[in-house]
Amino acid sequence: MLAKGQTVIQLFEQLAPKHYAMADDKIGLQLGSLQKDITKVLVALDVTDAVVDEAIEAGADLIIAHHAIIFRPLAHLQTETPAGRLYEKLIKNDIAVYIAHTNLDVAEGGVNDLLSEQLGLTDLTHLEDVHTEKLQKLVVFVPETHHQVVLDALFKAGAGGIGQYSSCSFNIPGTGTFLPQEGANPFIGEVGKLERVQEVRVETIVTASVQRRAVQAMLKAHPYEEVAYDLYPMDLKGRVFGLGRVGKLPAAMTLRELTEHAKVVFDVPTVRVVGDLARPIRKVAVLGGSGGRYMRHAMFAGADVLVTGDIDYHTAHDALAAGLALLDVGHNVEKIMKRGVADYLAAQLAKTDTQVIASAINTEPFQFM
Repeated sequence: MLAKGQTVIQLFEQLAPKHYAMADDKIGLQLGSLQKDITKVLVALDVTDAVVDEAIEAGADLIIAHHAIIFRPLAHLQTETPAGRLYEKLIKNDIAVYIAHTNLDVAEGGVNDLLSEQLGLTDLTHLEDVHTEKLQKLVVFVPETHHQVVLDALFKAGAGGIGQYSSCSFNIPGTGTFLPQEGANPFIGEVGKLERVQEVRVETIVTASVQRRAVQAMLKAHPYEEVAYDLYPMDLKGRVFGLGRVGKLPAAMTLRELTEHAKVVFDVPTVRVVGDLARPIRKVAVLGGSGGRYMRHAMFAGADVLVTGDIDYHTAHDALAAGLALLDVGHNVEKIMKRGVADYLAAQLAKTDTQVIASAINTEPFQFM
């Protein structure tokens, strides 16, 4: 059985929900339709002519990419332009394009976690906190016979998480009353007769990212035709998500050694370096993409070096004067997301016939001489 496009994206957004994205970021479905069966998903960093040709040859009908193909509102769609030809090719071959950018940067298990893992960093914190998960209390009344069934459904859907604890709930027995009216099809009781049932009031926590999924799972597991439940907003804050990572190397190494290490683990031919190559490095800040404007954040976090891409000349001078080392490993280092996302999504779709592959196309625009 093939997964629907909407199902594929719902599963992907469990990793990188849209609300993690920075303001005005161009994410989501940018071209095509998700209202179809998906035979194959191609995960790519960029959507170029070569990547689209790869998708066509592989039989992919959905591309999930990190970098947007539409950055600003289109004034026209002329197919003699490079962008127009790209859109035309995608449309003619019925290939949808979905973009996950800063939401994938922020996500746990996303771009910055993957980069940090490759460097071997531990004790990770955020370079900048950007999103605090909103919490709600879900209360539902369940007959005793289905108490555990509903609890299990809620927990499986992700409800009940508090800090480092899962499956958290509070359960209070009591008596529920209801009188089925004409046309009702009660699970318990008879039409026109007041019923008293031994029920359990279940209270648990749901985050914004799992609320819809948890409620749907609860309704599906609950035996009643009409389910009595409430959602209460809470002042208590949930998990904090952030952009970039700061962590420690297993053992100190010089800036020169870290540079060589980065070239190997990120599979990049060259790295631009700012700082004394003999300087010992232990604490490392990492930010995929263009991270020069986060130089001050790295210094405030006590990092010895910031590993990022696209460092401009003046930022390099500022870092040198401030005593912060820089490793510009290039923007294309974010290619690490291809395998990470493909592996995650393949596991989520394992019970379907939909396949997921990582693009093999190198979209690095620079040649290194």
